[in-house]
Amino acid sequence: MSNPEIGRTVSAAGIRTNLHDVGSGAPLLMIHGSGPGVSAWANWRLSLPALSQRARVIAPDMVGFGYSDRPAGHTYSMDSWVAQAVGVLDALEIQRADLVGNSFGGALALALAVRHPQRVRRLVLMGAVGVPFDITPGLDAVWGYEPSFKTMRALLDVFAHNPALATDELAQLRYEASIRPGFHESFSAMFPAPRQRWVDAMCSPAADIRALPHETLVLHGREDRVIPLANSLTLAQWIPNSQLHVFGQCGHWTQIEHAARFNRLVGDFLAEADATLPPRH
Repeated sequence: MSNPEIGRTVSAAGIRTNLHDVGSGAPLLMIHGSGPGVSAWANWRLSLPALSQRARVIAPDMVGFGYSDRPAGHTYSMDSWVAQAVGVLDALEIQRADLVGNSFGGALALALAVRHPQRVRRLVLMGAVGVPFDITPGLDAVWGYEPSFKTMRALLDVFAHNPALATDELAQLRYEASIRPGFHESFSAMFPAPRQRWVDAMCSPAADIRALPHETLVLHGREDRVIPLANSLTLAQWIPNSQLHVFGQCGHWTQIEHAARFNRLVGDFLAEADATLPPRH
């Protein structure tokens, strides 16, 4: 039986990168979060089928996560992750893409838009890191994860507002994912304590965020215990061409807890962007 988490492989900034490349149309790069055992497929499994009906969706495993390479001695940093994301676009010969970033991926998408604005068309930031905040107990627990079923089960209750989603079955699957060979070694190397410094390292400069020209959709779960809602309020205030949607009865898993609404909102936002582009002469 094939593993749905494994897609195709490209070399991106020297990193052998596992990615999913589905659908056709305007390219859409979707960047996952930083939970233990995460992969692009695990993060976006409910979004890939829906959004690929209206776009070419590319969802890579960032270095240190999923089934991309974990080079010995690699220094995990925003610089290396941004370089890899741009490398994915280069490998696929994509000059400009829409970006969706979740949590850690939101910080990465924001940094990419700041550093390479010409490579980004529209921006979607969901429960995003990337602006200053005091690390939450929830995020500290996520980044400080030590593998056990019990710990993973407790983390699911932090991620999801709806307790029906935090099942023993899902906890077992995510726990098993977190102990695949090499997975925890790279994960534990990324965010050692004290962890506030990694929140700070993922921030883009406020002046650069305020100068972003891109149409931006900012999304957040009202009950998010991992990344504070205040982050998205800040982003919506700082980014001139932004709009904010807050999901009620929703934790950190917007794309899972409110999958149909999330997919419709993102799909419509990107389609509206198509419709508002000026005619070419």
